[in-house]
Amino acid sequence: MASTFFRRLAKATPIAFGGQGKSNYGGFRIPFGAIAAASGGISYLYYYSSPNLAHLDEVKQETGPKVALNSDKWIEFKLQDTARVSHNTHLFRFSFDPSAKLGLDIASCILTRAPLGQDAEGKTKYVIRPYTPISDPDAKGYFDLLIKVYPEGKMSQQFASLKPGDFVEVKGPIEKLRYSPNMKKHIGMISGGSGITPMLQVIEAILKNPDDNTQVSLLYANISPDDILLKQKLDFLAASYPNFKVFYTVDNPSKNWKGGVGYISKDIALKGLPRPNDDTLILVCGPPGMMKQISGEKAKDYSQGKVSGILKDLGYTEQMVYKF
Repeated sequence: MASTFFRRLAKATPIAFGGQGKSNYGGFRIPFGAIAAASGGISYLYYYSSPNLAHLDEVKQETGPKVALNSDKWIEFKLQDTARVSHNTHLFRFSFDPSAKLGLDIASCILTRAPLGQDAEGKTKYVIRPYTPISDPDAKGYFDLLIKVYPEGKMSQQFASLKPGDFVEVKGPIEKLRYSPNMKKHIGMISGGSGITPMLQVIEAILKNPDDNTQVSLLYANISPDDILLKQKLDFLAASYPNFKVFYTVDNPSKNWKGGVGYISKDIALKGLPRPNDDTLILVCGPPGMMKQISGEKAKDYSQGKVSGILKDLGYTEQMVYKF
């Protein structure tokens, strides 16, 4: 029964990556591999056997007795089921103690790692990759990852080789934005490709809380209509909750496409985002070319860095923008 439900979920989850080769985003040639990496803010980290792991943002330790994650050590999670969503994208469901929650913060991600042989000194070498689960953080006993498998993707190839019953090492949560209900009157979001996953965390946290009155506006850019990740879910939420609006734009529209065409421009941002204000927050997550054009990339030390690009031109300050 659970397996059947999981496969139905996969069929109802359009994937955000399609086509071949590279996409041109606002004059930048973007490899598709960069899009998959964007949701975590990095592509790959290599980790050699050591107790010290350098990560991007602050780690928040969860101390509750019924939390599956641990921010101080790697924990194995068993693959319960997998379902193909497209020719190269899969849903992976991992299970744990059914009385426990994963322990995921809003908004945060997890780190996954897999061994990649040994270094010159004989120490185990790992590839480490951040992912944002798409399952409800309050769900007990499982979490879901949506992963596109790339031919040269070191971690995604590891996932592709997994079979039910296999294990993956996970650590976290890695805190990104510490969200609290009604922290801002209006949150604007600009997302590209798999950068939708942290946005979805925040969106669902707001919409499922009847006491949270935050208005949310999402601008979501993709290659083509078929590439839009979780479109059915986003459309359902937009139709069900008056405080959530979504606008899609694609580089390569189909014949019957009725959304926007092209990358997110200053005009689209001006029409779709809340105005600069102390009660406004703009969240940005996408491939490097998009980040550079919209908000500026993070600093070299992975801090937020200065705001540049379209958002700066429109008057948003560092206090009004958060880069995933």
